[in-house]
Amino acid sequence: MKNIAVAGTGYVGLVAGVCFAEMGHIVTCVDIDQKKVDLMKKGISPIYEEGLENLMKKNNSSGRLNYTTDYQTAYKNADAIFIGVGTPEQPDGSANLSYIAKVARQIAESVERDCLIVVKSTVPVGTNDKVEQFIRDFLINDVRVEVASNPEFLAQGSAVYDTLHAERIIIGTESLWAENLLHEIYEPFNLPIVSVNRRSAEMIKYASNDFLALKISYMNDIANLCELVGADVEDVAKGMSFDNRIGSKFLNAGIGFGGSCFPKDTKALDYLAKQNGYELKTVQAAIDVNKEQKTMLYKKASRRLITFDGLKVAVLGLTFKPGTDDLREAASLENIPLLLERGADIYAFDPVGTDNFAKIYPEGNNLNGNIKYVKNIEEALQNANVCFIFTEWNEIKAITPDMYKSLMQTSLVYDGRNIYNINEMLEAQVEYHSVGRKSAARLALREVNQHGLQAVES
Repeated sequence: MKNIAVAGTGYVGLVAGVCFAEMGHIVTCVDIDQKKVDLMKKGISPIYEEGLENLMKKNNSSGRLNYTTDYQTAYKNADAIFIGVGTPEQPDGSANLSYIAKVARQIAESVERDCLIVVKSTVPVGTNDKVEQFIRDFLINDVRVEVASNPEFLAQGSAVYDTLHAERIIIGTESLWAENLLHEIYEPFNLPIVSVNRRSAEMIKYASNDFLALKISYMNDIANLCELVGADVEDVAKGMSFDNRIGSKFLNAGIGFGGSCFPKDTKALDYLAKQNGYELKTVQAAIDVNKEQKTMLYKKASRRLITFDGLKVAVLGLTFKPGTDDLREAASLENIPLLLERGADIYAFDPVGTDNFAKIYPEGNNLNGNIKYVKNIEEALQNANVCFIFTEWNEIKAITPDMYKSLMQTSLVYDGRNIYNINEMLEAQVEYHSVGRKSAARLALREVNQHGLQAVES
């Protein structure tokens, strides 16, 4: 059992702290916001993450998990301090390290015993070397401090499970002392541990995330070509998935990736390469494809409709993925401003993301249009002229094709997540546009002849 402090209570820091406590360590989570700390003491999570609040309440009650704004007390006698603060993207694509630097100086001025500083935040290769030197520059007491890299690989919406059942733990250290201490901390997890040097650990994080982003952008590129040549991207993905060199994950086509990791990490690695005189052409291509992909359905709808002015537009899903209230780099943030500028009357539904979205676009008049946040999908669809699906929540997947036909004034649906079966939508006489699927083209033409529908397989 170790005495652990965690700096930052976002997705990375809070989930890590709670899971360390669940494994038997004594954990103090540090945040600058007293109101946030007070809520966490009551077992209320500041982020939406399945299973997190239950573990918070359990470990709060056991005394293993504490929260404070008093970083000096939290840091001074810690065996290890994990840094989980944000490294947001800057305009040039580089990572903003100011939060890391602030915490590093606080640690340097607080620690009173030998301590391992563990950076879980995603940082450019070489950053942890600088963090270690920075801490030593400001160190007040004569104690041993070292910095280790321990990147996280959790996915929002399943962060607790991903932490407790990780496929591997990556630790990057420069001494046997640091390596052994991290092994002791992670021993109760009973998970595979990969020990490398600091810079390799930093690169593993970027290389892993960017590889997955590449797979997504590649499949979206293939999906766009499938539409042009009459192939079905889902059949293509199925055929590819049987090749164990490729695997079955991250082959779903759609309107691009979002969230706090893939967009930021692709740009950061691209920036790092350019700073070192190298061009990562594959990563740059993934960035470019993703940027174009996010608004492809809006562009299709713009070609189909004369105007959005005065039309009721149903928007289903605001968050970048289901299972989270995170909006960072969400497709909704790209498309809704375009619709509002064109005068759309938007009725938006999301089971958990509306409060966050309303902070950006308050209910009522925005730009040239209006936006209203509704409690259920039926209200969004009632008498709507067009519907956009941006997030594949289960509540949205449960809507049947017949409901679109019966509720909407014009059953015109643009599905960015390929939720529905094409033939079932056609049989319900719904004009349905998805991504990269054309296998039912002949049925579509037959339906056009019989019911006068537009070309729906795109």
